[in-house]
Amino acid sequence: MERAQARLWHGARPEDTAHQRDYLDKPNQWAVWVEKLTKGWFLTSNPDQGRLQRKVRAFGNFVEYTPLVILFLVVLELMQAPSPLLWGLGIAYSVGRMAHAVGVMETYGPSPGRAIGYFLTLLVYLIGASACLVLGSRFYFS
Repeated sequence: MERAQARLWHGARPEDTAHQRDYLDKPNQWAVWVEKLTKGWFLTSNPDQGRLQRKVRAFGNFVEYTPLVILFLVVLELMQAPSPLLWGLGIAYSVGRMAHAVGVMETYGPSPGRAIGYFLTLLVYLIGASACLVLGSRFYFS
């Protein structure tokens, strides 16, 4: 929906597509139908180009941090970590990422959502890594 409002089908800024052919110059039937549909449903008079870029960045940030947290949870589960620890890490990470995404998408620059998301993610990383070290040493030295 954001891409339709910003009229950008690739990239996050108009400059990203400057060297690509504009398919709406000589559209085929499919493009005409999609254009008509999106203009009626999504088009705003003053689209926010930066909002799309912020949404792309929020998704990218999520993709950058999530694999390691999943790895922490899987390894801790395999090491038979206490269930409240696993649930706590998972819930803290989920809340943090949602807060961070809202903070990134709604404002440019610092925001409470970004700060909450950053600190919860950092907390999950620190506790997850520490728990892996402690539980791993327990298995190694026993």
